[in-house]
Amino acid sequence: MKRIFLVEDEKTIARNLALLLQAEGFAVTHAGSQKEALSMLDSTLFDLALVDISLPDGNGFAVCTEIKQTQDIPVIFLTASGDEASVVTGLNIGAEDYITKPFRSRELIARIQVALRKSGRSPAVFDIGTLHIDTAGGIVKKGGEEVHLSALEYRLLLVFLFNPKSILTRDRLLNELWDAAGEFVSNNTLTVYIKRLREKIEEDPSAPQIILTVRGMGYRLGGNDVSE
Repeated sequence: MKRIFLVEDEKTIARNLALLLQAEGFAVTHAGSQKEALSMLDSTLFDLALVDISLPDGNGFAVCTEIKQTQDIPVIFLTASGDEASVVTGLNIGAEDYITKPFRSRELIARIQVALRKSGRSPAVFDIGTLHIDTAGGIVKKGGEEVHLSALEYRLLLVFLFNPKSILTRDRLLNELWDAAGEFVSNNTLTVYIKRLREKIEEDPSAPQIILTVRGMGYRLGGNDVSE
């Protein structure tokens, strides 16, 4: 699943974009300001960024520059109609494309897909100890043997893989699973899914090394030998 970094301060636009992208099978992380966007780049890996040029505490150019330095992923600018100077500046600092507001949904999706293809970014393959995850084929193996996960179990695992340095609160995990399931996921359900996932991927579920509990805060991805 490709992860899109959406940097947009208008809440209505951001909400509608997130719904559109999720319906197309993308995972979406949203930042509403330059400061928030820059802080997220240190802890989360993305495949492409949609960046509004005008932000309340700065601009999308600074965000684009930081993205290119830290993750080197495609950037598509969201720009106001007729703002030619901003478009030129954005392209000159490394953005792959731009799209003018208001835009058509299918055009945006097409531009995203083109940018991803041109970037040649391969789907990530992760190894944590004896656990091997190929996100292109949706295959999980432990010790060479395939592990069969339910859709929500797999989604839960991906959330941890794509946020390797973050402590994930229960609320954050609930929101991620709710989006994926299209139905309400309760606190008790989350507890059950974490337990089931640990039973399938951990060598010793009673002493987990992959999905770690951070008391009073949430969970985080373990394993010092995580590689892509």
